[in-house]
Amino acid sequence: MEQFYLGLVKSWTRYGNSYLLGARNTLLISLVGTFFGCLIGFAVGVLRTLPISPKDKWQKRFLNRLLNIFLSTYVELFRGTPMIVQSVFIYYGARIAFNLSMSMWTAAFFIVSINTGAYMAETVRGGILSVDQGQTEGAKALGMNHSQTMFLVLLPQAFRNIIPQIGNNFIVNIKDTSVLSVISITDLFFVHKSVVGSLYLYFESATITMVIYLTMTTTAAWALRHLEGRLDGPQHYDLAAIDTLAQTSGLLSYKAKGEVGHD
Repeated sequence: MEQFYLGLVKSWTRYGNSYLLGARNTLLISLVGTFFGCLIGFAVGVLRTLPISPKDKWQKRFLNRLLNIFLSTYVELFRGTPMIVQSVFIYYGARIAFNLSMSMWTAAFFIVSINTGAYMAETVRGGILSVDQGQTEGAKALGMNHSQTMFLVLLPQAFRNIIPQIGNNFIVNIKDTSVLSVISITDLFFVHKSVVGSLYLYFESATITMVIYLTMTTTAAWALRHLEGRLDGPQHYDLAAIDTLAQTSGLLSYKAKGEVGHD
């Protein structure tokens, strides 16, 4: 056991800054990938819920069908294949097949973004469909078109429902960026492998790496739960009115600025 602790100290003393740099790169890729992945997911989710009617022109129905096939293929392709395979295919395959050279950082951001977008697309689509149909009917009754109904009525309600999944994708991305070491991204896992290759202290380095990953994911989970609580608002609401009769009747518990309310 003493040898284990000595190995921990040795690994951290020599490569502590490298671990922290790897953790920073991991967080950066996760944040950027989750952000752009959410944008992609919202765009795809909205497009996949475009209304279509048998009364529409055949050209519109054909284009809608074609769009849905393309977007469904994208979603199933990136949800159904491992990110490590996607990384190799995109980073090395793009150079071979299309003579397209991209830096490993550009590839990393792109890979995480489109992978997250595929998962978010289904989340957004489900969130939109979960909003009561009466909301859409009410918006149409007020004269709103589809775009107004979507962005002013449906998406604000769906957004609150899908925040937990956004947070979950961010936490997953923190862990899954470890596969990007296959394209030589110096993330936390890449640093761990480098330390092992230098000091041959596999278990000790893995312990340090695990603690750092756990710290990042736990902190992210706490911050997201705090955000959810803020969006939920207070659990209890008091009726606020200026009617003095309501105040004296005991039906109101309201404290105006600088005043003491009546219970």
